[in-house]
Amino acid sequence: MVEIYIKLAELDAKKEVPVVTANIPVDPTCQYNEGIFPHFKGLGDSVKIMNGINSPKVVECLGSDGQIYRQLAKSGNDDLRQDAVMEQFFGLVNIFLQNHGDTWKRRLRIRTYKVVPFTPSAGLVEWVDRTIPLGEYLLGSSRSGGAHGRYGAGDWSFLQCREHMTNENDKRKAFLNVCKNFRPVMRYFFLERFLQPADWFEGRLAYTRSVAASSMVGYIVGLGDRHSMNILIDQATAEVVPFRLTRDIIDGMGVTGVEGVFRRCCEETLSVMRTNKEALLTIIEVFIHDPLYKWALSPLKALQRQKDINDDLDSSLENSEDVCEGNRDAARSILRIKQKLDGYEDGEMRSVAGQVQQLIQDAIDTDRLCQMFPGWGAWL
Repeated sequence: MVEIYIKLAELDAKKEVPVVTANIPVDPTCQYNEGIFPHFKGLGDSVKIMNGINSPKVVECLGSDGQIYRQLAKSGNDDLRQDAVMEQFFGLVNIFLQNHGDTWKRRLRIRTYKVVPFTPSAGLVEWVDRTIPLGEYLLGSSRSGGAHGRYGAGDWSFLQCREHMTNENDKRKAFLNVCKNFRPVMRYFFLERFLQPADWFEGRLAYTRSVAASSMVGYIVGLGDRHSMNILIDQATAEVVPFRLTRDIIDGMGVTGVEGVFRRCCEETLSVMRTNKEALLTIIEVFIHDPLYKWALSPLKALQRQKDINDDLDSSLENSEDVCEGNRDAARSILRIKQKLDGYEDGEMRSVAGQVQQLIQDAIDTDRLCQMFPGWGAWL
């Protein structure tokens, strides 16, 4: 803390520091007028410490444009450089979706946010306003309320479901028993937030389209196992981020479920990604050629390993081996992404419609869902 105040005292006040999480439209002519970039004017009076292993902090940055930019300061085991590259990937996907007639007409897009890495273990993340975690809406912050508590969605609570899944040896039987006693309620989100019929219809349609687009993109880059607290719902537009296709997610789509709008939007999104696979892979391949990033070794583990080794030469050699091993892991991961974009599932090349059908079947497969760890809440 003392070091922070020393740096603050030494800061040249004449220099304007831009708000790093502000969204600045790209001008193809590069003619940016003075004052277009909001700069840092100060911080809010309080800091909110969030739940999590590394206790990330939410701060309010005051911009010169009069706006308040909420930011999440993170540190620990997560390397935000990977998150930053993923956001670039999502941004490129959005460009392709915008430029394709069918996906533009359906307003298919991925909700993105700014990620600003400072070091391998620290950085800033743009706070996504107006959102609520899916799990918080369904279960409440104490996991005893939420929509499931309000609408009496069965005889069991979330904790009872988790305990049952933890203690029973027959996972499939336990999962079916939980589903019988814990029914989905996501449909009520739209009844609560959108009171006019036209707004309700638009909200549910935006939700279904968003789930479809994020499901396909999340699957391609390997984000398919997100738990309910890692999925945000925009309370104004009902868009979600990213892939999960459990009962509550499907319940919000209405009587057609995964058929109709959802399936068609999945096919359109996947088709655009497969058409533009070379450009998408260019961004992902940065992991192979980045000598600073270690896929197989986190920065904290690398630092600890260096402390444990007294011989500088041995330490250098081992670090080189870690980089090579990490790059091999990256190459294997990118190879799998290429296979997905080519349509390979279970060793067979599939059409866009066939690949979507396979993914939907896998996502709702009881035998797969019952094997998820109880905290993931496969019955939600």
